[in-house]
Amino acid sequence: MTDTDVAPAVPAGPPKVPSRTRRRAWIVTALLVVFMMINFADKSVLGLAAEEIRQDLGLSASAFGLASSAFFLLFSISGAAVGLLADRVRPKWLLLIMAVLWSVSQAPLAIGGGLAVLIASRVLLGAAEGPAYPVAQQTTLSWFPNHRRNLPGALIVLGITLGVLVAAPVLTWLIDHHGWRSAVAAVALVGVVWTLLWIPFGGEGPYATASDGDPPAEASSDDGPGTGTGTEAGTGQAQPRVPYRRILATRTWIGVTIGYFSTYWVIAFALVWLPSYLRDGLGYSSAVSTQLLMLFWGLSGILVLGQAGLTGWMLRRGIASRWARGRVGGGLLLVSGASCLTLPVAPSGAVTVLLLLGAFGLAGAMGSIAATTIMELAPADRRGGALGFMNAVVTTAGLIAPTLIGSLVDTHAAEGYQYAVLITGALLLVGGTAAVTLINPDRDARLLSV
Repeated sequence: MTDTDVAPAVPAGPPKVPSRTRRRAWIVTALLVVFMMINFADKSVLGLAAEEIRQDLGLSASAFGLASSAFFLLFSISGAAVGLLADRVRPKWLLLIMAVLWSVSQAPLAIGGGLAVLIASRVLLGAAEGPAYPVAQQTTLSWFPNHRRNLPGALIVLGITLGVLVAAPVLTWLIDHHGWRSAVAAVALVGVVWTLLWIPFGGEGPYATASDGDPPAEASSDDGPGTGTGTEAGTGQAQPRVPYRRILATRTWIGVTIGYFSTYWVIAFALVWLPSYLRDGLGYSSAVSTQLLMLFWGLSGILVLGQAGLTGWMLRRGIASRWARGRVGGGLLLVSGASCLTLPVAPSGAVTVLLLLGAFGLAGAMGSIAATTIMELAPADRRGGALGFMNAVVTTAGLIAPTLIGSLVDTHAAEGYQYAVLITGALLLVGGTAAVTLINPDRDARLLSV
């Protein structure tokens, strides 16, 4: 390990944050974990009700894959646009508007309608949910300094896992007993409840306008300014803005984005087609498939928390993010990719289950690593845009994967799932290699400051 692989030492005496602010930091974090749970419960409805929707609406696998991909038609564009907006408008209100739109977009589908209503609903829902992850991470991490961001950042990613774990049994029960439209209505109603809680308790933290190394500002109040003022906290002096193009050209931003793209491909596969793959491709019953899904998502949640603990421990001991974030996240992607490539030739039984766990359970930690790395890399007044652009590129995987897999299944029947798994494995190997070789936020943040 060279001297460039050692992170700048954590200041010996960081400014004390009032206990009231610390308590509110965790309240906001908890609310945003629930926010992400709702977000992914919304996404998971189609995958859980795939067979029921296809039968009810008379859809082929390709048509259903197209309807699923419609969710991502405006997802990436809105993610980038609102990411830029989050550097100028308070994220509190952006998050509130998103949650309201989630519920509004699903109301017509819950009442009735065919394929056209399904596609329109998913397009609007995707546009509203596109910025959710980057803005939620930006808001959560604004309450914590860099060396303390791994746990809250991981908890936001854990919201994805918890959303699926909670949604799978509850929504499956609703689908089986009351029809798939009742599941759509349920997630829309939960979104309304969340907005009522966010209005009094939500907000940005003391690090919203402070770059790493600066003292924290006061936490925002309802009358306070938004983020992206162009002024560093504590100085009162306007600082030159770093152009977004310089941030997006860094090796770290490129490496994080490629790595996270491969993770999001796995997420899109898991949400839309994994239940069908387990039943039709591998021959598991519906009950066993649901248990395996919960096992995969549960392992992913454990890995996310474990990665956060390991990365935080490494950073607090002066180990650079190149190792603590890039090598840890990239290594998990490489193992996940190897599991995917081995899966089609593995014997059935316990070996298949273990490889499925590796293939679909290990890649999720990269989501947390991507957000905390970009927060470390980008100046305070450019974090929303940097996260938004990353998310816009990454989530194109959600547009491509469901349609491609649906086409493979229509063309090759059950064997099409095996081709999809091989493509996923190759993408994960590329993503892991990019993360290991390119991520170095310490170096690139210094270059941006020049």
